[in-house]
Amino acid sequence: MIKYLITDPKYYTNDEKKFEEILINILDKRQIDIACFRDKESGNFEEIAKIFIKICKEKNIKKILLNGDYIKAKKLNASGVHLTSTQFDEINKAKELGLYVIISCHTFEDIQKAINNQADAITYSPIFETPNKGTLKGIEALEEVINKYPNINIIALGGIINEIQIEQISKTKAYGIASIRYFV
Repeated sequence: MIKYLITDPKYYTNDEKKFEEILINILDKRQIDIACFRDKESGNFEEIAKIFIKICKEKNIKKILLNGDYIKAKKLNASGVHLTSTQFDEINKAKELGLYVIISCHTFEDIQKAINNQADAITYSPIFETPNKGTLKGIEALEEVINKYPNINIIALGGIINEIQIEQISKTKAYGIASIRYFV
């Protein structure tokens, strides 16, 4: 089961030096397969994204993604992009650039759109309670989508903060877990 780290300036800051220190510390402590730079508020997105990509490459992270912007992902030599649940029309554009594509999904309809557009993987969320993310889906709903859609890699996301939750998810056939808070 893969482990997918997602950043957030709330925990990583947008100060370039501090960001670098925090990220290195986390990557040294945790086994991470995929990492996504997610920052929807900082004015220095590109500068921090460059630091993120450089450090992740040094730490041999398998897939390095930027959130929401496939053009910047390509420009900065990231391996891929994590698109939001409003960006299904951008999957093919990102794939044409040779990018690995994960897209956020919350419904069966979303998952079918991701499959139809040939996304590489999806996040399905929120599995557990998460601030400002709506009603939780739970483990049973996760198992249901995994069984209903066996031909796409499904990554559990949302409210994953401890080993007990990861153990619950590991009993499903989920491709992996994604989290912001679990890794910090």
